[in-house]
Amino acid sequence: MSLKKAFALCAVIGGVALPAQTALAKVSAEKAAELDGPKLTCMGAERAGSDSGVAEFTGKYMGTWPGMKNPYGYEPGPYADEKPVLKITAQNMSEYADKLTEGQKALLKAYPDSYWMNVYPSHRDFTFQDWVCDTVKKNAVEAEVVHDGLGITGTTGAIPFPFPSGGLEAIWNIINPHRAWTEKAVTDIADVYANGSIAWGRNKFMTLNPGNDPKKRSSFQDKINAYFYTGYLLPERDKGFVAVGFQPNDFTDDATQSWQYQPGIRRVRQAPEVGFDYPVPPAGLRTVDDDYVFNGSPERYTWKLVGKQEIYVPYHNFKVNDPSIKYDDLIKPNTINPEYVRYELHRVWIVEGYLKDGVRHIYSKRRLYADEDTWMALWADNYDARGELWRVAFVNYFYSQESKTFHRGASIYHDLTAKAYEAGYLVNERGDDWWRINTPLSPAQFSPEAAARGGH
Repeated sequence: MSLKKAFALCAVIGGVALPAQTALAKVSAEKAAELDGPKLTCMGAERAGSDSGVAEFTGKYMGTWPGMKNPYGYEPGPYADEKPVLKITAQNMSEYADKLTEGQKALLKAYPDSYWMNVYPSHRDFTFQDWVCDTVKKNAVEAEVVHDGLGITGTTGAIPFPFPSGGLEAIWNIINPHRAWTEKAVTDIADVYANGSIAWGRNKFMTLNPGNDPKKRSSFQDKINAYFYTGYLLPERDKGFVAVGFQPNDFTDDATQSWQYQPGIRRVRQAPEVGFDYPVPPAGLRTVDDDYVFNGSPERYTWKLVGKQEIYVPYHNFKVNDPSIKYDDLIKPNTINPEYVRYELHRVWIVEGYLKDGVRHIYSKRRLYADEDTWMALWADNYDARGELWRVAFVNYFYSQESKTFHRGASIYHDLTAKAYEAGYLVNERGDDWWRINTPLSPAQFSPEAAARGGH
């Protein structure tokens, strides 16, 4: 499939399954009052730690921490001097199987000499700004799923459902966690194949999510959720191609829209509707809705909230984005160098999506793992049409002092069948083009005219 057609957005509680969600209801004021109380954080997470190693929530840092030096750019974080307390390998994985995802087990088995998990002490020290917590409390008593699951009501800037009653509410939390309102960087992409060869891509990348701007927040029924811009610098055959567009908040009568500058004809054209399982260039090792491990419309799946479970997940991954780590050391055969990936034990919400009858997607089932403290999805196990585990994705989030929340770093997409993987959103060797977050951007920078200017 051509780049033009493929591109869109380059953007168990007690082990008991909860029923699939049908009727949706707001919670009472009394229930909402539990948020930010002695037992729950403002996101609805449990403050208490666990005997097995999940940390107690302290919330002692917000936007800064001891030893931080710069207001933006790379920082090693507050835990840089820690050493792993556990190394999970193919040889000892059976001892920790109850706290591993099926995807982690598959990677350990597939690459016993290349993939392992360095587990560090668990921490839950970062909290949210007051306006974010206030928005969550407001949404708890006001937000609803509407339009047969294609939209929600409530106020933007934070999750809509701190007490999710089922799968639809949970997936809308995953789609709308609190995160940066703008981001820009030049990002590298490494596609690593079974024979060890690497194909490189590079993008000028920007997004604008006006609903996360504390000065411009609005309703989840407003048209625009996020704008995006990506301009290809590599591979050489795609240099000069630019795509801009937006993703809506409500998918009832709208879909992701994109306008593309095509250097071969020197024109901007509106792209046909793309989304869901269209492959993302340059290699098609992930789909459009694999971004953030899941994004976009939830409409093609029936969603089930499985519950909450303790899992070893990628967390506080400052180091993997360190400019001192060069790609030759980071990008290795089979997977990225596991010495630079930090895992911690956390409670995560598990949400499963089952492909509906009569609709198409290359994944028949998706299993997502979302952090209880942020609702950011950290890991995904995706299954093929036969029900076999096929693709595994994870995002290495780090806490951004610039946005006062967690931000995506290196994002890894494994294809177990092809024995290939993609490492995207790499910024280690980008110098001054490393992430800038929450700096002012305007909708005009994501217009068709901006695509034409960027392509020349």
